[in-house]
Amino acid sequence: MIPHTLLLKARTMEKQAIHTEDAPAAIGPYQQAIRAGQFVFTSGQIALDPKSGEFLSGEIEEETERTLENIGAILKAAGLGFENVVKANVYLADMNHFARMNGVYEKYFATGKPARACVQVAALPKGAKVEIDVIAQAG
Repeated sequence: MIPHTLLLKARTMEKQAIHTEDAPAAIGPYQQAIRAGQFVFTSGQIALDPKSGEFLSGEIEEETERTLENIGAILKAAGLGFENVVKANVYLADMNHFARMNGVYEKYFATGKPARACVQVAALPKGAKVEIDVIAQAG
């Protein structure tokens, strides 16, 4: 049986929005990330330039790098880094880009690989080739 105090704490867990100018502003009604308890959940990121908000269309490697740089900026704003990531979701417009995306992705997770899902989707915002979101653990 779960103690009443734990149930009450779970029901009243506060959410805190995470925002940084070093990552692109949200292009819809959502936050860059939310901290809930010990976890930070990022919204999906694509290869948007954080300063101009323009989409940086390019090869899958370039898009993956920009996408992960955006995620890194959000994690940094939360006081975290890639080593804190416990789960990543990767969405590819073309699964034939899997190996090339992985070549860039693995550089960002050299000190600890999180659990991950990677799926091909019909389309991504702005015609992106890749979108990534992560869950990181704080504390």
